[in-house]
Amino acid sequence: MKFNFVIIFSLIVLGSCYTETKKDVKKEVITAQNDEAFISISRDKYYNQLYGFWLGQCIANWTGLVTEMDKVGNVGEIKTGDFYTREDWGKRDQPSIWGQGIPSDLSPTIDFVFKDINEIWGSDDDTDIEYMYQHLLRTCEASILSSQQIRNGWLKHIKPEEENYLWVSNQKAFDLMKTGVLPPGTGSPNNNEHFEMIDAQLTTEIFGLFSPARPDVALMIAHLPIQTTAREDAEYIAKFYVTMHALASITDSKRNRSQQIHWMANQARNILPDSSYAASMFNYTRKLYESGIPWEQTRDSIYYRYQVNQEDGYDITSKNLYCNGCFAAGINFASSLISLFYGEGNLKETIKIGTLSGWDSDNPTATWGGLIGFMTGKDGIEETFGRKFSNQFNIHRTRQNFPNDGIDSFENMAKNGLIIIDRVVKEEIGGTVDFENNMWIIPLNRGIE
Repeated sequence: MKFNFVIIFSLIVLGSCYTETKKDVKKEVITAQNDEAFISISRDKYYNQLYGFWLGQCIANWTGLVTEMDKVGNVGEIKTGDFYTREDWGKRDQPSIWGQGIPSDLSPTIDFVFKDINEIWGSDDDTDIEYMYQHLLRTCEASILSSQQIRNGWLKHIKPEEENYLWVSNQKAFDLMKTGVLPPGTGSPNNNEHFEMIDAQLTTEIFGLFSPARPDVALMIAHLPIQTTAREDAEYIAKFYVTMHALASITDSKRNRSQQIHWMANQARNILPDSSYAASMFNYTRKLYESGIPWEQTRDSIYYRYQVNQEDGYDITSKNLYCNGCFAAGINFASSLISLFYGEGNLKETIKIGTLSGWDSDNPTATWGGLIGFMTGKDGIEETFGRKFSNQFNIHRTRQNFPNDGIDSFENMAKNGLIIIDRVVKEEIGGTVDFENNMWIIPLNRGIE
């Protein structure tokens, strides 16, 4: 694909913040009513939780990668009995669809993948775009990224050639950016034929954490990053994940973790239009979970309903895509709900079920590993696994042009998150940062039940 190298080089040299901060972003004005309720959130606690988010994502991401694309449910090629079950945990990993008969080199068996304190976590496509967006918000001193800032950041930090760890819609959006197309045009169905794929739902969850207790504001600041690669149901699903992460700050502490997770999911369900297949997938998966059947039976039912019978408007199979759309937003959303519901807030069980459920298994695991890791916090994760983990993160495994040769720490990443949230609380939420008591004072949205 031809594009202007001079323009791109100039943008990279000038840096990813070369633009006005909010020039092309529509912004809602949030006003606090006299009788509006407020919530106080500890910045100290949130720091520990942000650390837990990154650590939980890494554990779940790298564990899920062991089985990524091992079982994708190709209609006519794979029978439902060929999926993994709970009995396969700890057993030998089987080859993925692109493994040429070779199992994952991460682990010979299907098991947790850890990095010890003297090792370094590597970035992956489930963590690196979120890291980039956090870096852009921090260095651009913005609470909302503009189209130009997003494009500049992608061009600076993503390698122009393979292996660049981009897939389907992300790769198409990147190609469009190189020709001068700006978001949201990069995710428009008129320009990007992959707009229904999974990409946005694994790159934008962090925006929910940037807006504690206020999913409405989280959706506003995540709007353009989501539309950079997604539309229709893929966009709705990404919004669902963002909402879940924003709600994690306002769960009832008197409820157990399972009750908290299900409350968050039911609240986020309101984001999905009733006419969408995403809403039907949520309703169907929740119904099967509530029936008490094993998670494997729910997974098999989802396979038949959506990949074989193409019900509820989910027609990916008829499009004859590579691996039957194993990267698609829909089937991976349904799979993610299996691990969310049946995991019931238990970090280990959620990761196990997500790893065994099939399809793009590192994506749902990373999403829920990050969310539950946030709710659990660094200390809680260490207690859950009974061990310490590496705090080092190498963004240059998949991306480029970051400080310190790409080596960062979860402490610094959590600290940068706090700085961004300070700005969001003041500029977008209309709240207060009380540095003396190290608290955020946030007006609540009455729409939350």
